[in-house]
Amino acid sequence: MLHMMEPSDLTALATLDALLQEVSVTRAARRLGLSTPAVSHALARLRERLADPLLVRAGRGMVLTPRATALRPVVRDAMAAAGRVFADEGEFSPARLRGSLTISVTDYVLLVFGVAFDEAVRAGAPGLDLRFVPNAADDAERLRAGETDLAIGIYGDLPPELRTRPVISDRLVCVLRADHPTVKRRLTLERYTRLEHIQVAPRGRPGGYVDEVLAAQGLRRRVARAVPYFQAALELAAHSDRVLTISERIARLHAPRLGLALFEPPVPLEPFALSMVWHPRFDGDAGHRWLRERLVAVTTAMDALAHPTPRRRLSPGDPTAR
Repeated sequence: MLHMMEPSDLTALATLDALLQEVSVTRAARRLGLSTPAVSHALARLRERLADPLLVRAGRGMVLTPRATALRPVVRDAMAAAGRVFADEGEFSPARLRGSLTISVTDYVLLVFGVAFDEAVRAGAPGLDLRFVPNAADDAERLRAGETDLAIGIYGDLPPELRTRPVISDRLVCVLRADHPTVKRRLTLERYTRLEHIQVAPRGRPGGYVDEVLAAQGLRRRVARAVPYFQAALELAAHSDRVLTISERIARLHAPRLGLALFEPPVPLEPFALSMVWHPRFDGDAGHRWLRERLVAVTTAMDALAHPTPRRRLSPGDPTAR
């Protein structure tokens, strides 16, 4: 039986979206500009209509039921579609963009092309706010749920509906302090495996692509320090005798001021590509498309895909490892 949508359904949908996103009656009320009792009453009606509690108490907070978790991306998509229906379809102008977009990145993005990207967005859309959050293993789910609007990183297998586009490639080099006591002109494989290592591990897990390449040769390294940020790894390398295997773009940008010297890795390491990933709900969104185009323009100006066949994934064990 065909169900005709009532005018009140759109209001109920907006309330449900706020509740599912905020997982809090109080925060949902603040987001909607309504009183807490009004949203509490609306939640009671939604619970009756959907025959599910949706939000249940867990300690001092609330959690979503399985039904609510499944509805979350569906409702988010429905709200995005409704927004496009009522949007002014006049000539697009980025200067009129308002609101904020959330982008999932590591500090690689901010260090390598963050400033150029910021300048491009600021020049074209001064009213648009960007919120950068750290990459995570569940980036795909966060894109699906509408918690983030764009992700930039190294990804392996992704849900088939997500859109991807490579934006920049890089390769790995080694850095040590220029006055290192045992490494002068060349870093040998023997020395490389004997030295203590620093690794950029976004979630603190040592291991990854370099370790897999070494293991294929029957070798291993000791990761003495695993840190989540590229900048922190460079600082640690500059103040120790440890070796850091890191992206060449970051090394060439920041190694000289830190007194670090670059060396070719003594093992064959393939170049890699970072891609931007987004949900197809934004395919028809002019503002989101404009932002993606600015990102491509900025990275293209940097000779972004200089490596012809970069890997789209480094370590099978960690889709966001660097």
